[in-house]
Amino acid sequence: MLYPWHLYLMAILYVVAGILHFVKPKTYLRIMPDYLPNHKLLVLLSGLFEMALGICICIPKLKTVAIYGIIAMLLVFLLVHFYMLKNEKTAAGIPKWILILRIPMQFVLMYWAYSYLNV
Repeated sequence: MLYPWHLYLMAILYVVAGILHFVKPKTYLRIMPDYLPNHKLLVLLSGLFEMALGICICIPKLKTVAIYGIIAMLLVFLLVHFYMLKNEKTAAGIPKWILILRIPMQFVLMYWAYSYLNV
C-alpha cells in the first residue's frame, strides 16, 4: 500500500460517484442549472472526470494533477449546489438544511484532497 487507506477511500468515493452519473443520469439531469448548455453531455463528462480523477489519485505520477483536478471539479460543482437552493423544484426534494450543509462540505472535500499533496 503506497498511500494511507483514506486516500484510497476518497478514490473509491469519486469512482462510485462517477459511475452513478451513468447509472442514474436522471438524478443529475434534474439538478443541472438552466444556464448551462447540453445537460446530458455535462452529466456524462462530470461522471467520467470523477471516475478518472478517482483512479488517477492512486497513481503516483498523476496524483498531484488529480488532486488539483478534484479541487477544481468541486469548485465547479458549487454552481449546482447554489442552484439547488433556488427553489423547491431545483432542490429535487432534498431538505434545505442539507442543501446548505453541502456547500461547506465541498470545502471540506477540497481540503481533504489538498491534504494529500505531500503524501
